[in-house]
Order: sequence, then structure tokens, then C-alpha cells
Amino acid sequence: MITHPNFDPIAVQLGPLAIRWYALSYIVGFALFIWLGRKRIAQGNTLFTKESLDDLLTWGVIGVILGGRLGYVLFYKFTEYAANPLSALKIWEGGMSFHGGFLGVVLAVYLFTRKHKLNFLKTLDFIAPLVATGLASGRIGNFINGELWGRVTQPNNFWAMGFPQAKNEDLLAASHNPQYLEWLNQYGMLPRHPSQLYQFALEGMCLFFIVWWFSKKSRPTGQITALFLGGYGLFRFIAEFARQPDEHLGLLTLGMSMGQWLSLPMFVLGVVGFMYFGKRKSAL
Repeated sequence: MITHPNFDPIAVQLGPLAIRWYALSYIVGFALFIWLGRKRIAQGNTLFTKESLDDLLTWGVIGVILGGRLGYVLFYKFTEYAANPLSALKIWEGGMSFHGGFLGVVLAVYLFTRKHKLNFLKTLDFIAPLVATGLASGRIGNFINGELWGRVTQPNNFWAMGFPQAKNEDLLAASHNPQYLEWLNQYGMLPRHPSQLYQFALEGMCLFFIVWWFSKKSRPTGQITALFLGGYGLFRFIAEFARQPDEHLGLLTLGMSMGQWLSLPMFVLGVVGFMYFGKRKSAL
């Protein structure tokens, strides 16, 4: 079993200013968005310019932060934050939801296209291939932080990793399972899936290569967005089987996690949308 390196979450300390790895992962994601966006602009067949791309990113950043935080509050800890609404503003304490951030970005893009009189679906098609590398960067940030670790696995599996940050959950799990207690006594921590790396590979890099490749040719309007939507829903659904469910939620109906229930409609809408937009072109 490998032990997580337990990185210092602070990447750079400049006097009272602390720059965290997780913040850097967001910055890297935004930088990759701009770099890839400019490559798409250079390829032509788009009304976007470097200036409008920068403007769109500003709207997107606001959508990610507000939507991600609001989604976390509503989907994962509504009761807790309803009892103390002001604590929802404490973003620095952590707590962001991809699904909320996704909805926030969609709303931001809609408002952006209304302001600039652009086609909403074509704009989504333009940015869909640019997003997954940011998701990959975020998962690396999760791994460095040692958060969102995976479920318990066999200690002799080559991928098994112990997370010192999971000490409390390890103790809780071992108190209900004699086998886990034996492993905890032997290794000092439970062997877990490094699910952050699975998500980096699936919803990050695999999704990026698929959507980027698909977008190289002219496609029916909306189909690139539908591919991203369905692809993310599928990859996240799969990765959730290895990811530890949120302690306060556990597994929900049908033994699925909150992440899986939120990803399932994304997958269904993506598949339906992909077929619908494809048929609409053939009908023309």
C-alpha cells in the first residue's frame, strides 16, 4: 500500500499571503481554457476573437464560483447552511460542487450570449472542448490536498493508497468492520482508491481528448455540447463507484451516491441531445 505524500496545501507563502495548490489548480484550468480557446480561434470557423474569449472567461469564472458554491450548499449541506445561512459565504473553508458550477457556467454563457447577441448553443459548442482540462487540473488539486479520497480497497492492490487526512473516517469505518480494524492496526490507515486520480483520467483527460477530437470537424449545432454533457455524466458516474460518499450523506436510493444521482440526468440529456441534434441536421 502506498501512503499519500500529505503535501503542504500551501504552495507559496509570501509573508501573510498564502497561495494554495487548490487555487493554483483553478488558475491553471483558466490558463488552459484561454490557450486552447485561442487555438480554436486560430483554426477559424468561429466568430470568437481573443478579446471576446477573455470576456467570456470572466463571465465563466463568476459562474463557476457562484454556481459551485450554491450547488454545494443546495445539493450537499442544505440543512446545515439553512440553519446558519451566513456560513455559506465562507468559501475559504472549502465546499464546491461541479454540478452547481456547471449550471452556473451555463447561466453565465446564456447571459453573455444575450448581451453580445450570439447563438447560445454555438457558444456552448465552442467552449465545450476547452473545459475538461480545467476539470483535470482541479482533480490534481484535490489529490494534492488529500481530499475527496476513495472507498476502501484491498491493501495488496497496487493502486491502494492510505490517506493520513482520512484518519477520522478510517476510525469510524474500522469500528464497524473487523477486517478494516485489522488493516488499520497493521498499516495505521485504511487502503483506499486514489479516486481523485481516476477522475483526473476519466472526466479530465479522456473526456478532453474525445470532445477535442470530435470538435475538429464541423458538427451539427449542439452536438459537441451534448457529447461533453453525456461524456462527463458517464465518466463521473463510473468514478463515483471508487469515490468515498460524503460522510453526512452516505449512499442514497439504489445504493448510489449524490454524485451519481446528479450525473445520471447529465448522461441521459447528453445521449438524447446528441441523437436529437444529429437527426436535426440530417432533416435539413
